[in-house]
Amino acid sequence: MIAIIDYEAGNIKSVDNAIKYLGREAVLTRDRDIIAGADRVILPGVGAFGDAMSRIREFDLEEVIHHVADKGIPFLGICLGQQLLFETSQESPGVEGLGILPGKVLRIPDGEGRKVPQIGWNDLTYPVKGRLFEGVPEGSFVYFVHSFYVDAADRDIVTATTWYGTRIDASVQRDNVFACQFHPEKSEAVGMQILRNFLEA
Repeated sequence: MIAIIDYEAGNIKSVDNAIKYLGREAVLTRDRDIIAGADRVILPGVGAFGDAMSRIREFDLEEVIHHVADKGIPFLGICLGQQLLFETSQESPGVEGLGILPGKVLRIPDGEGRKVPQIGWNDLTYPVKGRLFEGVPEGSFVYFVHSFYVDAADRDIVTATTWYGTRIDASVQRDNVFACQFHPEKSEAVGMQILRNFLEA
């Protein structure tokens, strides 16, 4: 069973629809027992870092997310769900993230001709190709919607990067914990292959 954590963040239903498109059933839930007993867990999200952490704590989900990560259950963070795995964010000074992975979240720098947020397609480079990208050639394009990005402290966990005024850590993997800044559920065939790889991880 695939649990999609419902903490009232945006974009959760589109992830559910993508999983169903791939022929798998998922449940949208904030029930800690269901999440802890799932075969795979997804933390999607669009929104502000501080608001999201506030809801995760309000719904008492922080401990079960750590449990999933510690117990080896395949876990996927998407967009804001990737950022929340890290320690801090410039978006919400003083708010602690989940701290499952080391690093911080920074704002995309302003620049001439560069719009923030980044909305659109960008290509991937693989410093260390992770399991999410089996069958996905380097240089493939995926869909981003974000103003902030992860800067991982441990470069060994970074499996994909992209460039948008700065190097952006587009995907990370440590053991059973996977995450991506882009939206696989909105990235057409490439994104479906990435989700399929997670479901088979």
